[in-house]
Amino acid sequence: MIVCSMSYKGNCYDNACTKSFFSTLKRELIYGRRFRTRSEARQVIFEYIEVF
Repeated sequence: MIVCSMSYKGNCYDNACTKSFFSTLKRELIYGRRFRTRSEARQVIFEYIEVF
C-alpha cells in the first residue's frame, strides 16, 4: 500500500505519488490510443482505476 502525505512547504516529493500514478495511467492506457468521444475516454479511465 502506498501512502502519500503532505509535509512541509517546498518539499519536492510532496506530489511524487500523484505524478507516478498519472505517468503510469498515461503510459498504460492513454498513449497510442484514440478515443472517439470524451465520455468514452472518461469511461475507459474510470474502469481502469476502479477495476485495477
